[in-house]
Order: sequence, then C-alpha cells, then structure tokens
Amino acid sequence: MVDLNHVVLIGRLTRDAELKYTTSGQAVSKFSIAVNRRRKNGDQWVDEANFFDIVVWGRQGEALNQYLIKGKLVGVDGELRQDRWEQDGQNRSKVEIVANNLQLLGGSGPGSAPGPGNGFGGSGSYGQGTYPDHRGEGFSERRPPVRDPQGGASHDGFTDDIPF
Repeated sequence: MVDLNHVVLIGRLTRDAELKYTTSGQAVSKFSIAVNRRRKNGDQWVDEANFFDIVVWGRQGEALNQYLIKGKLVGVDGELRQDRWEQDGQNRSKVEIVANNLQLLGGSGPGSAPGPGNGFGGSGSYGQGTYPDHRGEGFSERRPPVRDPQGGASHDGFTDDIPF
C-alpha cells in the first residue's frame, strides 16, 4: 500500500508572515491561517474556526512574504510534517503544513478591491501589473484580452462555447 500525505486548504492569514533564514541561508516564511467549518448546532448553523501553521521554504517564501499579511485569503497545497523535540523533560510535537504551492486568492477582507498596498483583487483576479507567480519564480504579467479577428468584442482566448 502507498502512503499519501497531501493537504489542500483555503483560508485567511491570522497574522503577518515572518521571514527568517536558516544558518545555511535558506529562506523560510511562517504564518498561520484560519479555515472556517460550518456545523449544525441544534437548529442553527455555526462557523467553527480551525487554525493551521504553514511553512513556505526557499524562493517562493521570499517572493511571497511581503504579500502574506493578516486577513489575506490564500490557497495552500502541501503536506503535513510533524516536528518532535524535548522541552523541560517532556516530549513535545507539532504538526505543520509545508506548502509546495501557495496561491494568493484575494484581498484582505470580503469585497476588498485592489488599491495601494493591496495588489491582488478578489476572485483570484490579479488586476493589471506585475506580481510574483505562485511558484515564486520571478514575475508574470497579466496578458491583455485577445481581440476577435473580425473586429468583435474581446474574449479570454478560449475557443470552446461553454454556456456557464
């Protein structure tokens, strides 16, 4: 049987990310996110927050750290890692999520719009300009819409006609 360790979460940062470097010079960005879960309590639905610690290593952590501010909506794709240590004679452990892929998804709150200090709009739209890509490998520019060769309206470049 094959073991599987894969986590995908979408949540909001509970604090600004902290960027540190190991003694060998490797960058590591750490933060935590809150992910709400709806559950029924009697006749009412209530939101219950779950908190997860996230670690982003290397160039991706360095490039995205400045955008990882409290309230930012992010998507995290990664794996669980358990750290174990001894403190005051007690065995301790902590489970963190090591992000393999991190996606900035929206503004710092519901309905927020792009503006100074908030380069990312809602619904996954990056707006106009240059921003770090999700892999932390340089920068990518949003491409302009493709014009219909017959002079029609612009479209997104897809040729299939999907009604939704």
